[in-house]
Amino acid sequence: MPAAPGGPRLLLRRLREAMAEPVSPQARLDRIVTLIAANVIAEVCSVYVLSNDNILELFATEGLNREAVHLTRMRADEGLVGLIAQTAEPLSLSDAQSHPSFSYRPETGEEAYHAFLGVPLLRAGNTLGVLVVQNKTYRVYSEEEIEALQTTAMVLSEMIASGELQALAPGTGPAARRPVSQRGVALADGIGLGHVVLHEPRIVVKQLIAENVDREVERLELAIGEVRSAIDDLVERGDSIGTGESREVLETVRMFAHDKGWLRRMREAVQSGLTAEAAVERVQSDNRARMMRQSDPYLRDRLHDLDDLANRLLRTLIGHEGNGDRVLPENAILVARSMGPAALLDYDRTALRGVVLEEGGPTSHIAIVARALGIPAVGEIANATALCDAGDAIIVDGATGEIQVRPGPEIEAAYGEMVRVRAKRQEQYRALRDRPAVTQDGVAIGLQLNAGLLIDLTHLAETGADGIGLFRTELQFMVAQRMPSAAEQQTLYEAVFAATGDLPVTIRTLDIGGDKILPYMPALEEENPALGWRAIRIGLDRPALLRVQLRALLRAAAGRPLKIMFPMVATVDEFTRAKAIVEREKAHLRRHGHPLPSDCRLGVMVEVPSLLFQIDEIARAADFLSVGSNDLMQFLFAVDRENRRVAGRFDTLSVPALRAFRLIAERAAAAGCPATVCGEIGGKPLEAMALIGLGFRHLSMSPAAIGPVKAMVLGLDASAVAAFIETEMARAGDGESLRPALSAFAKAHGVPI
Repeated sequence: MPAAPGGPRLLLRRLREAMAEPVSPQARLDRIVTLIAANVIAEVCSVYVLSNDNILELFATEGLNREAVHLTRMRADEGLVGLIAQTAEPLSLSDAQSHPSFSYRPETGEEAYHAFLGVPLLRAGNTLGVLVVQNKTYRVYSEEEIEALQTTAMVLSEMIASGELQALAPGTGPAARRPVSQRGVALADGIGLGHVVLHEPRIVVKQLIAENVDREVERLELAIGEVRSAIDDLVERGDSIGTGESREVLETVRMFAHDKGWLRRMREAVQSGLTAEAAVERVQSDNRARMMRQSDPYLRDRLHDLDDLANRLLRTLIGHEGNGDRVLPENAILVARSMGPAALLDYDRTALRGVVLEEGGPTSHIAIVARALGIPAVGEIANATALCDAGDAIIVDGATGEIQVRPGPEIEAAYGEMVRVRAKRQEQYRALRDRPAVTQDGVAIGLQLNAGLLIDLTHLAETGADGIGLFRTELQFMVAQRMPSAAEQQTLYEAVFAATGDLPVTIRTLDIGGDKILPYMPALEEENPALGWRAIRIGLDRPALLRVQLRALLRAAAGRPLKIMFPMVATVDEFTRAKAIVEREKAHLRRHGHPLPSDCRLGVMVEVPSLLFQIDEIARAADFLSVGSNDLMQFLFAVDRENRRVAGRFDTLSVPALRAFRLIAERAAAAGCPATVCGEIGGKPLEAMALIGLGFRHLSMSPAAIGPVKAMVLGLDASAVAAFIETEMARAGDGESLRPALSAFAKAHGVPI
């Protein structure tokens, strides 16, 4: 049976008129289903809305028993309507009652109808409900009719998402506004309560229905041409899209931009009466719905590429680029697919209460910066940017890795109480600030801070830390728009020394490369950047870069002690060459009459496993060692710490890891070379307890970790835990983790962890 004269374009015009009528939401919805039924010549048209308690409820119908409205309710996995909601795919049947998923509802009177066509009501890939048409005959709905109904469904979805229908069913809300609880990975401790700010705000399509279809087709074609050309240029130039995406990603995006099926679906959506923007939005929502339900991780990952392409096309159509300004409202929670440390630092930190990411693991640099700033952060939240809208209430639990979007009053109250309890605990930690970190059996443990920004140094006084065990100089380079000059670097280092006073500071030379790309340096394509041209390797290959930094450090430290640490050293020879560059710079400054540091000590970050087999030699050559546990564990276990599929496959408290740490502590002590742990494990009380048991006496960590670790130290008997670890390592299997045994030890001995 053909569609009514005028087709979907006429229907959309009439829907627009119905949406503008000054009537109640129920009257408007009743009018809409009548219009749809007349347009597709269907005897039934019904709208089911998915409520926040995961129930599909009949909200309006033309053709079925009207008394069933708000009475007929079914689970989201029940019946044909539930099947459509689950799969997010259209379903067309010539005989609905013969389908195994058919669920008979006597109150509706639908037993007389055989032909069935249902389409999901989608927004950003999320199912909000189902739109159904039915006929008494055993008919087959055409592709054009399915397309028309999907186009109509998009308009209905916006009505549902606006919250206009909530008043029709008191006590529940539409699924678009339902509370969402999701667990990811904890990145930075703390609890943040606030409202969503999207790092890359979604383009809001305000005009859905086309005034002039031919003009919209022309606009779409022009925009597609512009986006294709821009991506082709990026590929040819070898630039990155956004923050560090590789050429491979660019090639994938270009492939999608030339995909005929994607383009055809958008053109068909425009032909059905949507604006070019609405067509892009509708097709991408369909893509999201399908790909979010895929079990193949590769296919789910490609969703990001399609999102990027759709956003580029929308920005081209609307005529603006960029993410807007970085001014935040009070109590802002940033939600992003991914974000680099420089982007985070662009925001006003006084208003920022938390960060939620779809990507990013606990050892990523965004996580390290979030911890340094004391901002609760959670990563690996699937589909985070589509779970919420700007302004939604949200809670970030950086301790458990959970987020609560649009939480109910009970959840808000519970987290409010947790915040009060944490504040009380912080008061208890602050009371320990001036107490020396000495174990029960009299072993002094040095607790220092990891830092990278001047703002970090204010935490020295707050925490009572013994100094800065790691100052990451690359953050200054990452937030700058151009390479900092020698004078600018010297100014920063002078400010660091002024802020720390007489406390010791260990400054790490520039650690760039890998995933830390400077925005003003050409991106270098490498198969495995973590094992590539980075850190000291760049410094030795481009000695002018290293010499400028060393000269700035030496001049800034005039008359005071200076500790310089070189990252990513793999051989004793690399350290020897770096040391020679320092000596040349000192000689240069002497010749020109510049005062030198009162003492200059040079150290090595132990993070490349090859140093474990040169540990005696490097401990004799260096003035001090500092264990970079993040990279050391990554390389030791051949596990990419950013790869969620494998990052959890090893434990830093397993026997192989503990043997590596013990080897470093023992050989450094034998050589009289001080050894510190500055990786993330030093800031975790249980792991810090194990490191003390292995012989480490200096730990460096984020500011928030000082209090909990000091409380652990004050309750610990160092000789007892050392003996316990020795016994357990001898007993345990080679790959076994001592985490359960160490936790039991702490509990039995009253050590707070």
